[in-house]
Amino acid sequence: MIVSVRDLRFRYPKSTGDVLRGLDFDIAQGEIFGFLGPNGSGKSTTQKVLTKILPRYHGKVQVFGDDLARVRTDYYNRIGVSFEFPNLHEKLTAEENLEFYRRFFDVPTEDPAALLRSLDLPVGDRRRAAAFSKGMKMRLVLARSLINRPKLWFLDEPTTGQDPEHAVKIRELIRAQAQAGVTVFLTTHDMTVADKLCDRIALIHEGTIVVNDTPRNLKLRYNERVVRMEYRTGDGLRHEDFRLDDDTSKAAFVHAVQAKHVETIHTLEPSLEDVFLRLAGRGLM
Repeated sequence: MIVSVRDLRFRYPKSTGDVLRGLDFDIAQGEIFGFLGPNGSGKSTTQKVLTKILPRYHGKVQVFGDDLARVRTDYYNRIGVSFEFPNLHEKLTAEENLEFYRRFFDVPTEDPAALLRSLDLPVGDRRRAAAFSKGMKMRLVLARSLINRPKLWFLDEPTTGQDPEHAVKIRELIRAQAQAGVTVFLTTHDMTVADKLCDRIALIHEGTIVVNDTPRNLKLRYNERVVRMEYRTGDGLRHEDFRLDDDTSKAAFVHAVQAKHVETIHTLEPSLEDVFLRLAGRGLM
């Protein structure tokens, strides 16, 4: 396992209770692990522990097989971090930002121009980063987080501020990195990103992991096995639901298919948002 966490607890100074209350999870190499939950649930705190921003935790955390509490500064040679809010040197160009940042590492780094092109950012452009749109700034932060060829990549809302075309490109980039063996720890409120990208998802609520499974298994676990049929009558378009676990309802469905002017038939499995609303009692925002 690239990341192994056991009984992780954390309490901020002067706080009366733990923010993290005994977290347990593992992340395998090349896995895209979604870490989701409502605001204030402990997502950011967990990420800060794993990136060594918050060192005074309780429990056992191993990364790359080493005790996180004992790893030295070379740990940062092996991880990449892309924050939700762009923290760039705005008086520098895109290439100057990457050239400056790559000097912090003691390992071979990526070619800045190649990284910029991979994220549809300008090469040879003398505009300062301050003049970039929010979407461009976020893509530059993503590029910067890959400059040291990380083995463990922390992503916080990676598609924030992106138009649909660039959101797709970012998802493709993340998947390509995972296929190349990079382990991804992803926090997001975007259910499309989570569903399309994540191999496994953990929902954290009030400092506790409520569920940890694949997106498909989560949706199947809370699926009520209902089919909705839309059909046209003289009065217009109508719909009717049929339960697949009930023999009478299934027989009625077969009869309706034969007897009605059917326009659409589709299952009503829950979305990830539906699952999390059920488990946490509220949405992820």
